Amino acid sequence: MPIKPSELILNPDGSIYHLNLKPKDIADTIIFVGDQDRVSQVTKHFDSIYFETQKREFKTQTGLFKGKCITVISTGIGTDNIDIVLNELDALVNIDFGTRTIKKQLKSLNIVRIGTTGAVQKDIPLDSFLISTHALDLVGMLHAYQIETISNSSLEDAFIAHTNWGKNRARPIVVEGSKTLIDKFKSDQTHEGLTVTASGFYGPQGRILRLPISNESLNKNMESFSFGNTKITNLEMETSGIYGLAKLLGHRAISLNAIIANRPNGTFSSNPKATIEKLITHTLERI
Repeated sequence: MPIKPSELILNPDGSIYHLNLKPKDIADTIIFVGDQDRVSQVTKHFDSIYFETQKREFKTQTGLFKGKCITVISTGIGTDNIDIVLNELDALVNIDFGTRTIKKQLKSLNIVRIGTTGAVQKDIPLDSFLISTHALDLVGMLHAYQIETISNSSLEDAFIAHTNWGKNRARPIVVEGSKTLIDKFKSDQTHEGLTVTASGFYGPQGRILRLPISNESLNKNMESFSFGNTKITNLEMETSGIYGLAKLLGHRAISLNAIIANRPNGTFSSNPKATIEKLITHTLERI
């Protein structure tokens, strides 16, 4: 049965609604960045760029890097934007826009996030790189989908007990990244760990400016949490949405994080732009 126009929304030119893209505009390897200005930070290293567009915060450029076709997309901030970007990218490769039906042969994309993050362990140095082996979702967006096959209930239960997680909050969800991509990108320059995805930047990540927060001990509890050999390493705002939706849709995803803050030490990078630039080149060398 065809997907209704209210569900799969196309622009008058046939492009997908938010991203303003047609199937021919994207590569099978896609780099996610949050900031739209960071798209050109990546593509300045390309040999050529043959397509670009922008609608709202979603800026896209597709080109060649050492003969490999790569697309770079800015997602904006938060898992709500990730919900848009990943669903629309999947529609571009796995739904026939002419018939509005799902294709019989499905395609898997390689999705590589290059983002910034704050460490929650004192021994993770500023300006280092971290690969998210797993993501711990504290947002709740993924609960809109059937996630039973991708979550880790044992780790989730341990986190809930350790942090006295409030009953009025969404149940935490743990999702694993792509082992294939993790093996490809890890090096002696990278740390690895469990990344927490929060629903905001200030209170949801334990930052206090003028407003009191509901659980001032949450960050310390995250720092002290362990489950087997697993420890929480960092906080950010997108990875769990990427890992969860990618796994549900059959894509491969990895999150590469530039450590620009250390929360327990109260420190911040003196040159975050340089750290991000180093992570970009590190990523392109392995992609």
